[in-house]
Amino acid sequence: MSFRNERNLYKRKCDATNKDIISNISPDKKYKIYHQDYWWSDKWDAIDYGQEFDFGRSFFKQFDELLKAVPQMWLLVAQNINSEYVNYSANTKDSYLIFASSQNENCMYSRWIMNCKNLVDANNCSNCENCYECVDCINISSSKYCIWCVDSNNCFASYDLMWCNNCISCSLLRNKSYCIDNVQYSREDFMKKKQEIKINSDLLKKTIQKWIHRSQYKLNTENCTWEYITNSKNIFAWFEVENCENCKYITNALNLRNSQDIDFQAFDDELCYEVLWIENTYNTLFSYWILEAKNVILSFTCFGWNPNLFGCIGLRNKSYCILNKQYTKEEYETLVPKIIEHMKKTGEWGEFFPSSMSPFGYNETVAQEYFPLSKEVATMNNVFNWSDYEALFPVVAKIIPASKLPDNIKDIPDDILNWAIECEVTGKPFRIIRQELDFYRKHNLPIPRRHPDQRHLDRMAFRNPRKLYERKCDKCETEMMTTYSPERPERVYCE
Repeated sequence: MSFRNERNLYKRKCDATNKDIISNISPDKKYKIYHQDYWWSDKWDAIDYGQEFDFGRSFFKQFDELLKAVPQMWLLVAQNINSEYVNYSANTKDSYLIFASSQNENCMYSRWIMNCKNLVDANNCSNCENCYECVDCINISSSKYCIWCVDSNNCFASYDLMWCNNCISCSLLRNKSYCIDNVQYSREDFMKKKQEIKINSDLLKKTIQKWIHRSQYKLNTENCTWEYITNSKNIFAWFEVENCENCKYITNALNLRNSQDIDFQAFDDELCYEVLWIENTYNTLFSYWILEAKNVILSFTCFGWNPNLFGCIGLRNKSYCILNKQYTKEEYETLVPKIIEHMKKTGEWGEFFPSSMSPFGYNETVAQEYFPLSKEVATMNNVFNWSDYEALFPVVAKIIPASKLPDNIKDIPDDILNWAIECEVTGKPFRIIRQELDFYRKHNLPIPRRHPDQRHLDRMAFRNPRKLYERKCDKCETEMMTTYSPERPERVYCE
């Protein structure tokens, strides 16, 4: 996690063209950064930075030097269209400030969304369309303020619904329509009462407090432990896993087999260990952002069909390379075992790169979201880096406090696009873009009063921490494992 800076974006120069770009690596850091168009071009080749392995020095020291020499991509993106302000995202079209996502169109201010269209302020949703402020939802449409809803439409401020339509402030319903507070209404009465209800996050909070909770949130699983696991078998820990089998200690994975210790975005992979962001790979070890490869070890950002790489950075369509230096198949197969033996002696073999090598400060990464640390603790014994860089706020002539915004979207003029809004929580200014304003008008939604970063934290607060607790079922008193601590007031039932 300390290698994942998803949300902190900075203005800096492309080191190849000197043009202004946006990057998740701040300008004070000593890395070469290229815009993706130049990075993917044939105007340079990472193989030119190759170096011989020095058995008199540690592997990580040599790799860190190579990491600072080889140009990095401005953002971790691939095959996007008209989506300059996204990160850790691929196959994205006409989207803005979405992170850790793939296969989306016309989406904004969201994280870990897959195959979605017209989503705003969402977290961990797949195959959803025309939704707002939804978390952990699958195949829902035209819904707002929903959590853990599946195969449902036109649902609002609801929690744990399946195969439902037109429900408000409901929970634990299956195959229901026209319900409010889990009470059945006729269509006519439902539509009348809907006009009287103020649908917002406060109503969702009341819904959550009112109803029963599952010990763990899983769907179509067999022998799986922990939370947000769907269509999977033999999974032990952790979260946000779909269509996986025989895996341990993984997050954000899809179609993964026989793998362990993987954090964030593993798609269609097998026999992988200690990796971060891989796609269509086999036998990938201790590596970061590897696409379409086989037998890659201790490498960064290598793409194309790259079989047999060791300690490489930024290579495309190469094979049998060590520290970006090309070898023959015979030379490679002779040298790699010797380097591994050297690393065993230095105590470097068998683990992912040390956090001290991360290009990011701990406070810039998702690690700070899930496991917050103070600067003093994080930097103790040089375990983690810390960033003190503060980007200057853009100069804005007109700022309006959130409290002065009209409640009705019909009262918001186009001129709001020329103003900055002062967040009601942090005081941090933010702006509305045209695409966003059109969405609010179409769906009759008020302008947000909070900065996008604060809205992200608000959604994260709806999700339980990444911990398991022993607790008794509030119905039958059976001992169970759950992400709800025993001290919490919610009523939690075993499966």
